[in-house]
Amino acid sequence: MTPRSPSASSPSASAASGTSPNEPGRESPYEVRVAEGEDDRAACFAVRTEVFVREQCVPAAIESDADDGGAVHVLAVGPDGSLGTGRLLHGPAAAARNGGDERIGGLGRLAVTRAARGLGVGAAVVRAIEGEGRRLGLTAIDLHAQASATGFYERLGYAPYGEEFREAGIAHRSMRKLL
Repeated sequence: MTPRSPSASSPSASAASGTSPNEPGRESPYEVRVAEGEDDRAACFAVRTEVFVREQCVPAAIESDADDGGAVHVLAVGPDGSLGTGRLLHGPAAAARNGGDERIGGLGRLAVTRAARGLGVGAAVVRAIEGEGRRLGLTAIDLHAQASATGFYERLGYAPYGEEFREAGIAHRSMRKLL
């Protein structure tokens, strides 16, 4: 799942700072990093709950799944708390969703808080996830984009494939980017 609202590579997913899309080159007041420890993971799930369950009315019972345990979670944080998150599935968990290829990762659960939209947080989280994918030796990343977010992903180099489908009651498209 991806939020309804809103290349490259990241030098390091562990501590990348975002840049403002409105003022190129100007550092934004947030950090994007791989979630480490229970506090970071709880912050990731809090953002997902806010965006998917509260805003988009996705049932809480399907918002998280068994793949969360083995996924790489990325968290964007600012001075006032968590701003966004996303996860990367890899290995057998990703292969189970992409037709069996363990070299293709799965980006999902990208969520940016309402207050942080338009600050480049979503793109920074995607770049950090791509950086982690490269670090893990993945050759591509697949995702299921909400139909309203396909333009966002296309600007980041993802190409749609297949027909539109419904997931959690929301129209989606499959997309892929080679790393």
